[in-house]
Amino acid sequence: MYHGDAIYLVRLDDDIAHLRLDQPGSKVNTLNRAVLQELGAVLPLLQNSNLRGLICSSAKAGFIAGADISQFSELFQGPQQALEDWCRESNALFTALEELPFPTLSLIAGHALGGGLEFALATDFRIAAPNASFGFPEVGLGICPGFGGTVRAPRVMDPDSALDMLSSGASCSAVEALTSGLVDALVDADLLLDAAREQIAQALDEADDWQALRAHKRSAVMDRNTAMALVSPLQHKLAQGAGRHNPAPLRVLELLGQSLAQPREEALAGEQALFVSLARSEVAQNLIGLFSNEQYLRHKNRSLVAQAREVKQAAVLGAGIMGGGIAYQCALKGIAVRMKDIAQSGLDAGMNEAQKQLQKLLGKGRLSEQEARNALARITPSLEYAAYDEVDLLVEAVVENAAVKEKVLAEAETQLRDDAVLCSNTSTISITRLGKALQHPERFCGMHFFNPVPLMPLVEVIRGEQSSEQAIASTVQFAQRLGKTPIVVNDCPGFLVNRILFPYFGAFARLLHDGADFLQIDAVMEAFGWPMGPAYLLDVVGIDTAVHAQAVMAEGFPERMRYGFTSAMDMLAEAGELGQKTGSGFYRYAAGSDGRLQKQRDDAVIARIRELHPARRNFTDREILERMMLALCLETVRCLEDGIVDTAIEADMGLILGLGFPKFRGGALRYIDHMGTEEFCTLAQSYRELGPLYSPPALLLAMAGRQERFYA
Repeated sequence: MYHGDAIYLVRLDDDIAHLRLDQPGSKVNTLNRAVLQELGAVLPLLQNSNLRGLICSSAKAGFIAGADISQFSELFQGPQQALEDWCRESNALFTALEELPFPTLSLIAGHALGGGLEFALATDFRIAAPNASFGFPEVGLGICPGFGGTVRAPRVMDPDSALDMLSSGASCSAVEALTSGLVDALVDADLLLDAAREQIAQALDEADDWQALRAHKRSAVMDRNTAMALVSPLQHKLAQGAGRHNPAPLRVLELLGQSLAQPREEALAGEQALFVSLARSEVAQNLIGLFSNEQYLRHKNRSLVAQAREVKQAAVLGAGIMGGGIAYQCALKGIAVRMKDIAQSGLDAGMNEAQKQLQKLLGKGRLSEQEARNALARITPSLEYAAYDEVDLLVEAVVENAAVKEKVLAEAETQLRDDAVLCSNTSTISITRLGKALQHPERFCGMHFFNPVPLMPLVEVIRGEQSSEQAIASTVQFAQRLGKTPIVVNDCPGFLVNRILFPYFGAFARLLHDGADFLQIDAVMEAFGWPMGPAYLLDVVGIDTAVHAQAVMAEGFPERMRYGFTSAMDMLAEAGELGQKTGSGFYRYAAGSDGRLQKQRDDAVIARIRELHPARRNFTDREILERMMLALCLETVRCLEDGIVDTAIEADMGLILGLGFPKFRGGALRYIDHMGTEEFCTLAQSYRELGPLYSPPALLLAMAGRQERFYA
């Protein structure tokens, strides 16, 4: 009946049509412009046929992964009228599918996400394989469903379940979908087509029931008061958390409070208006940009790992919390790992850390007892180099001291095969320097994990002057197997993330020196979107760790990063008040009812900081924000200028994944873009009396002169 590039329509022998999606050159189906155009060509053929039913399925492993955001993001930033026209025209296709003059059904295996789920909801029935999963991830991109998802989901599903999916972006399994009414049946994948034919035949035999389903989808779900009673608790919950920064979930709930009490056409018009409004917002541009950045990183790393050697056996030198965390991550992902330390107490600490992390997964139901035992059995603790000639990659994770690391790495090199890769988990020490202690520095690179290892997604893979491409590629592939996002950076003090973090801490230290209140600074930065302010972050990192790293950074970049005064960090470190690890730092800490440490104001520390820095001045919130963010953003530009990373994408992703830079702001360089490079330089120069930390680098000045952006 129809044979397009992505859509094939055939008539089966019982006058039921079978529409199959098979997007060329892609592992998944997406709803891009070409697919929607073909759908527009197919629907008139179906409307004017003598068919008895329609079955829709996918030739891919999944159903439809959603709309092609990378293709439509340009449309979001274009003229509003063009976006409104596209939204209205696309919606007309889904309504036409919903109004075909015979029963329709979607067969779903694998993912049905976003626009893919909206496609399935436009059909009368849905039958799924056990591996199917469903979700509306749009709110995570700062937008809402735009093809009728907010309208059809609560008319097909249990409304409570629909509201949760639409406002949270969470996905659900096939079993959960069956329970909520999202799908009508679960059958084995090889029986899907037979089950679909039976469902179509049953609908034709029971025409009144089938037509009643359609009538329900066209009607209001409930009255306005009932709708608001359903929506209000979710609104309240969201307002306490992410709703402060990403307006999409709250606005979706606001829409649902109205549309549940409206007939389909009014509800669809409301959804389209909200979609257009959200799609044109700065938050959506930033979150969609972040999604595109993630795609770019995956593609770049995929190209790189073609040169990698597979890591079947790994090793960690230095146990404790960090080494144990790395060993746990290896074991969890199915990689056998040897963990060596010079002391039994270190090995015990490492194994305890691995066991603790496995117990957490057990408690959440994400692992079985047998899987946990199998994972723990993959870790071999030892005080000796035993069978290290079987190791493919070794991660050194001993104390952050260059002399100690050089000795340990040189010793380990003699125990490994000639083709094994050595890595150092260092946060600040030059990889090129450490490589000079080795006979084969080409087999060596940095692999900087962030603490806590199980939770932090970023791994910096650091290229020393002599690191080979194969060593880098193998380390990148290994990081990916651990479930991490690796970013390759070039060698310098602090690499990428810490090099940018310490000017931020420097701005904080200078604000305190000039008379600012750290409680106000923390409040301002948390309101901006950071998960914690700088004082709280220092307490979590460990003030002794920060002071040590600060000394390394000051040696590497004395003009910008040497303070020239005793900082509050120095004072606390000298007093042994190191943050959470000692129970006191900028704040005091005590265990709450859930066992987690809770921070509390410490008036004694506030008084000591005022004594250390007697200058008093009232800073506006805006001035605090500008001084903090200028220092961080300008250093990010310098990292790009110095070639520490290749692209703005990698710089911003490093900050988001490694520092918790607010996702909804898109990264430091995208933040500059939104302000404008010329305006950002003008703002920086207004603080020039504060010294070189606030001097715009040549790259930024040149971009400002040409009115260029970091992102096209």
